[in-house]
Amino acid sequence: MKSSILHIPRWVATVVLLAALVGGGVLAIGLRNWSGHEVYGAPSPDVTLARNTAPVSLANFSNGFAAVLKPALPAVVNIHTSKIVKQGQNMPFFNDPFFQQFFGNQFGQMQPRPQREHSLGSGVIVTSDGTILTNNHVIDGASDIKVQLSDKREFNAKLVGTDPRTDIAVLKIDATGLPTLALGDSSRLQVGDVIFAIGDPFGVGETATMGIVSATRRSGLGIENYEDFIQTDAPINPGNSGGAMIDLHGNLIGINTAIETGGGGGNVGIGFAIPINMAHSVMDQIVSHGKVVRGYLGLVPQDVTPQIAKQFGLSEPRGALIAEVSPDTPASRAGLKRGDVILKLNGEPVNSDNDLRLRISQSAPGTNVKLEIWRDGKTQDVNVLLGQFPEKVENASSGENSEGALEGIHVQELTSDIAEQLNLPAGTHGVVVSDIDPVSSASSDDVQRGDVIQEVNRKPVSSIEQYKQALAGADDKPVLLLVNRGGTTHYVDVEPAK
Repeated sequence: MKSSILHIPRWVATVVLLAALVGGGVLAIGLRNWSGHEVYGAPSPDVTLARNTAPVSLANFSNGFAAVLKPALPAVVNIHTSKIVKQGQNMPFFNDPFFQQFFGNQFGQMQPRPQREHSLGSGVIVTSDGTILTNNHVIDGASDIKVQLSDKREFNAKLVGTDPRTDIAVLKIDATGLPTLALGDSSRLQVGDVIFAIGDPFGVGETATMGIVSATRRSGLGIENYEDFIQTDAPINPGNSGGAMIDLHGNLIGINTAIETGGGGGNVGIGFAIPINMAHSVMDQIVSHGKVVRGYLGLVPQDVTPQIAKQFGLSEPRGALIAEVSPDTPASRAGLKRGDVILKLNGEPVNSDNDLRLRISQSAPGTNVKLEIWRDGKTQDVNVLLGQFPEKVENASSGENSEGALEGIHVQELTSDIAEQLNLPAGTHGVVVSDIDPVSSASSDDVQRGDVIQEVNRKPVSSIEQYKQALAGADDKPVLLLVNRGGTTHYVDVEPAK
């Protein structure tokens, strides 16, 4: 068979090839721009994202770390605020006519008088046109905010918005061509990574300290509502709040926010920073929407301890136990119940109650999430349509002596008067803990005076008689309690005294 060959002039092939290359380039640029396109809301701040996150050899810093710190220092600013407060003793009897008849108004100076209170902090410039990240507690309540740059220029700052739940605030100054820090990826941090803390401690000027990442994902510290802290031994002192934590590339990986003082008031080598991934997300929402909008389940989770895992038939402690489900919430509408254990969220394991809270809070309202739960000894899937986190947070004498594992816990009937004193919702049932012997096994567990015991070993109790019946036969076995404290319930596993 005879084959035929089509001959194309070389110049035609060259033109076709060049056209294809140009067209492909234009298409690639268009797709790249579209992939990051936002279709609603204000544009996000034009921040610089770090491109280089590869590990750095310390051999490159034989002469010190000036190459990292020199370009970073000018991007960290001093923030000084002032607010009006009232100081002095308020003694109403000074205004009494009988008192003034004899003494006149000579004690008027002891009335509270307005005073101007000043405070110092730090901030980080993240856009060249003056967007600054800092802590909410640095500017909280301030009547005016001033920002001083490293070149001594001073600006009045506008408060763009705050998020007290993560302690993040966003400021804006009217300037251009400012030095900035590129935003790194805090999820890549590992214990042992070298970091630097930059701020303006005590108002002495830009100061850098060095340390390592001591831990990641620290929570349960009671500092903020949403905690996912980077812990470091780099010295962080008063005035460093809102300053920068940077890596060896000079990328911003955290916002310095708190220290553990050990009661002494100074640095003891335990400092905390908000991861930049969290701070960046909060900043984008504040700039785009004026506030942070979070997903909402409507339940109270708690960690699964080894004892609680055993009580619920889990092979190991994992997931987040539902201690309470609020009525008319996404959780209740999806059929979630108290006592369910959430094992996975969208196919990924849930490691703790804080892990669940963080991931839900970072999801947009209206998002469908898939939960894998443990109920009655088996797993099942539950789909939940997230709501929007409400602005107002909803809270969820010697008596009868208990026996067995609860020996030393004294309970009494829960009356309407006691329920009102304990700030409990109407209709709350159970027995109230009136006293705990300090030598009892329960004294070391999470049971306090004023707690209301609503369940014993998964059995509801609404009277001392039911409480006794539920404890019957427990003897020296662990006891699982559902405890209501101030309107919020949680499970407590009490081990018998050894």
